[in-house]
Amino acid sequence: MNLIEDIAGELCRIFLPIEEEVFFGDPTSNIAICTLSSITLLKDIVNSNIIKEVAIAGRLLSENKGIDSLIQSVISNKKIDMIILCGKDTVGHKPGDSLLCLYKNGIDDNYKIIDSQSPHPTLTITKKEVSEFQRQVKIINKIGETSVSRLGCIIESLKKTQ
Repeated sequence: MNLIEDIAGELCRIFLPIEEEVFFGDPTSNIAICTLSSITLLKDIVNSNIIKEVAIAGRLLSENKGIDSLIQSVISNKKIDMIILCGKDTVGHKPGDSLLCLYKNGIDDNYKIIDSQSPHPTLTITKKEVSEFQRQVKIINKIGETSVSRLGCIIESLKKTQ
């Protein structure tokens, strides 16, 4: 990043702090939900029976640090083998798009997510961790889906196929 972007990022952290919210459900579940930038959807999931059906539910707001954290969290919990990617993608950063590109294409020698359209899709995780993530999980792409009832149906369908 350049100096102007660094300053703008720091000002955003000061004046528009964004809480990183992660909620834990059933520790025996193999399903995680990522609501991207949809905080209302995340809160609706937490206040519904869905949270009892998934291991973890959280947001993803950035194409770099956010994805690093998500990958490390998932590979540290070997039970998680499915991620439902839903909600609205963050305008500009497009972390949902970057996560799908990472899953499909991996990272290059400079740790940049291959084919990502995000402005700064550079990670700190290793190629080995990316490969482990790619082998461990299946991403269910439901970007744009914000209906808790439809997500509940998706989860029930996934549970029936196990």
